[in-house]
Amino acid sequence: MALIKKQHMAKSKSTFMKKELEKKRAKKKEEKAYRKEERSKNATGSDLESMMAYVNEHGEIVSTPQPKSTGNPIEE
Repeated sequence: MALIKKQHMAKSKSTFMKKELEKKRAKKKEEKAYRKEERSKNATGSDLESMMAYVNEHGEIVSTPQPKSTGNPIEE
């Protein structure tokens, strides 16, 4: 009879740990979803045009494209 109680206690302890781990996973998943929602709310300028960078004739990086010239290409 003593053996039966020990087995039963071990089983309940493992079940308890499983439940605790499941609670942790659920909480972590919920926090992750909350952070994702916050990022999507605070997202600004995530379109492709805002990420583009251009290089001007002086080799500097600028945020606006150069006007297209209709003249001859640069000769060396």
